[in-house]
Amino acid sequence: MSQNINSKPCTPKQHNHEVLGSTKIAGCCDYAHNHRFATVSSNAIPCDGSHVHEIKFTTDSCDGHHHEFCGTSGPAIDVGCGRHVHFVAGCTSTDAGHKHEFVVATLIEDPVCE
Repeated sequence: MSQNINSKPCTPKQHNHEVLGSTKIAGCCDYAHNHRFATVSSNAIPCDGSHVHEIKFTTDSCDGHHHEFCGTSGPAIDVGCGRHVHFVAGCTSTDAGHKHEFVVATLIEDPVCE
C-alpha cells in the first residue's frame, strides 16, 4: 500500500467553545443549593483521531462560597453542518464541606452555519 509523502497529520482547526451550566443540587433542607458557571475552553488538543479541550471554571458564589473545576472534555460529537460539541461531566472542588456534580455539553464552536 502506498502512502502520500506530502500528506500532513490530521490536526484539528484551532478553536474553542463556550461552556455554561449549573451544578446539581447539594445540601439539604434550608441549605440545598446549586451554582452556575460560564467559561471558554482551551484550544483544541488532538486526541485519538479527534480532539478534546481543557475546561476550567469557578462557580458563582452562594452563601459566601464557590467551587472550582479543572478537567478535560470528551471528544468531538458531530451535530451536522461540519459543527460539533463536547460532553463534559465532573465534580467540583470541595468548599463549605461539600462539592457538586455537573453534566454539560459545550456550545457549538462556530454557531453560524454557512
